[in-house]
Amino acid sequence: MPSLVPFLVHPEFHERVWGTRDLRPYFTHTVEGEPIGEVWLTGDTCQVSGGPLAGKTLAEVSSAYGAEFVGAASAQPNRFPLLIKFLFPRQKLSVQVHPDDARAHEIGEPCGKTECWYVARSVAGAQVGLGLRPGIDVEMFRMAIEQKQAEHMLNWLDVAAGQMIYVDAGTVHAMGPNAIFIETQQNSDLTYRLYDYGRPRQLHLEQGLACLRARTHAGLVPPRRVEEHDLLLAAPRFVVEQYAIQEPVTLHATPGASSVQVLVALEGGAVVESPGAPAVTMMRGDAAIIPACVAEFTVRPQWSADVLRMYVPGEATPEPQGELRTCPADAGSRR
Repeated sequence: MPSLVPFLVHPEFHERVWGTRDLRPYFTHTVEGEPIGEVWLTGDTCQVSGGPLAGKTLAEVSSAYGAEFVGAASAQPNRFPLLIKFLFPRQKLSVQVHPDDARAHEIGEPCGKTECWYVARSVAGAQVGLGLRPGIDVEMFRMAIEQKQAEHMLNWLDVAAGQMIYVDAGTVHAMGPNAIFIETQQNSDLTYRLYDYGRPRQLHLEQGLACLRARTHAGLVPPRRVEEHDLLLAAPRFVVEQYAIQEPVTLHATPGASSVQVLVALEGGAVVESPGAPAVTMMRGDAAIIPACVAEFTVRPQWSADVLRMYVPGEATPEPQGELRTCPADAGSRR
């Protein structure tokens, strides 16, 4: 088999009723059908765009190379551990919840779905609904769903570009328009839709309420400066870092148990170089995959670059303590 080297992936464009037909400034993709809500950068069926593995899907590469590619820190040794997406909400997303690993395993799924949202762009009025408001329990929330008042039971937060929001499994949540998000999550598409503002889509009320937790670790997480980068989030299932690069930066294999790494270009452009491998050029919106076996690589900016780096922690990492700043009780009605 070919040796593993860094490579780019082709994004996948997924239609969503709440999406948009304008994916700028990150993508020039022409939207001819239904609006696009999600652009998957590391889905199982995303294809390698160049090099010796061109045309292979991430699922195929993960299956063939195992821990050499995905790393020893991955919970499944032959499956890509992280699903990374751009989200383009033009309308409200449904009020929903995701199961944790234990509940996912009960129904035969490989993992649950803990996620985080980095606010890449925003305008005034951008909000997310995160967790239940103080004093609201699960049964009260069920009654609010039946009375078509569910969105008013959520804790709505104003959000702005550059912020990081943690959403652990079991957290009821929703997302409004006026922002573009980059989502890092466990590689799962398990979603239980609890409330959808009257849109004719299937709901999963009993399954969702069974895994909903009234109190979670979700909330805004402030960045922390660590040497040459900002640590945006460290959580048990993923780490997200941000590098504002003016000069070449040399990065290494992740500490502890090894992990595949994903680089996402937010702004500018950069060239990823590693010994014995062809250079990989990434521009805004691109995702570069760094196999776990690559011990060292350099990110060389083309003038300047703003890059996110995601990986699975190789050491025990505690849950972050997200901050919830409650907005006025009628905030959800602005959606």
